[in-house]
Amino acid sequence: MSTMVFVNFPVKDVAASTVFYEKLGFKKNDDFSDERTSCMVWDDNFFIMLLDHSFYKLFIKDKTIADTKTQSAALIAFSLGSADEVKKFGKLAEENGGTVYSVDMGIPEDQMFGLEVQDLDGNMLEPNWMAM
Repeated sequence: MSTMVFVNFPVKDVAASTVFYEKLGFKKNDDFSDERTSCMVWDDNFFIMLLDHSFYKLFIKDKTIADTKTQSAALIAFSLGSADEVKKFGKLAEENGGTVYSVDMGIPEDQMFGLEVQDLDGNMLEPNWMAM
């Protein structure tokens, strides 16, 4: 069996965040979603769980939720099929309220291409492509 990865993001507005991720190409799994959380499915192995702050806090005990608009909590990297797919993902994020930028790694685009994508709450995704 392949490993499944579930990334949990705290979000202020589950409904708005759900729409944002749907616009990026994720599908909502209603079986694991309710008013406090949305299970967003990329493929059979990669899921993002959008949890409202009160629900997210149940899992972090006495810690505070990072303000990911001003602090970094994690960079979630995942691969796409081409540099063009990465660019399309970034364009969709920008068109739907996300922030996108590129870090110049000094690697030619025909070998590797990636973007830094922030969602509505500042959570960071790193879609990337590498010639293998």
